[in-house]
Amino acid sequence: MIAGTAAVLILGYLTGSIPTAVWAGKLIIRDDIRNHGSGNAGATNVFRVMGWKPALLVMIIDIGKGMLSVLLWPCLFHAYPDLLTVQILAGSAAVLGHIWTVFAGFRGGKGVGTAFGVLLALAPLASAATLIVWIALVAAFRIVSIGSLAAGIVFPLALTAQRHWLDPDLPQTLIWTGVVLGVLIFFTHRRNIVRLLQGKENRFGKEKQ
Repeated sequence: MIAGTAAVLILGYLTGSIPTAVWAGKLIIRDDIRNHGSGNAGATNVFRVMGWKPALLVMIIDIGKGMLSVLLWPCLFHAYPDLLTVQILAGSAAVLGHIWTVFAGFRGGKGVGTAFGVLLALAPLASAATLIVWIALVAAFRIVSIGSLAAGIVFPLALTAQRHWLDPDLPQTLIWTGVVLGVLIFFTHRRNIVRLLQGKENRFGKEKQ
């Protein structure tokens, strides 16, 4: 079982490590996307530098990395008494791989898309509510980081509400997973938080985030 868990973690990490934005930049603009815009290897920066079509593809793949890690790799091994725990570990490994990708010098994106894919696979109802909040805030403020930071808070709250009112059997472990991933999102957005507090965070559509 230890070997199987290790294999799932490695597969999850390698899946998350696929540097979608970096490869898209090298394919479309013949350069590393991290040399342009905000310097981040994520879908938002791809949008700023290359437009909405490549950004949409990058986002879909990044979300898919998280979902694949949760839904596929743990199912290759059938001896787990607690499948949810292994799925959480695999998904978490994918998010870490996206942020610190072995394929691009351990400089990846901020983990929002891949984390959303993980959470969408584990808790689709709470994820849908979180997505609505993200869309509403980004549309209102035109600042992606505000939506992403709010999502890090809303998701565990949505899970808590779901457990309280709709599904009392929802595992507490899932709520704590949402909390941990939310904290990780805040960590990867620490520079954005500083700029928000200083009133220097650029709005969506400008060159730098």
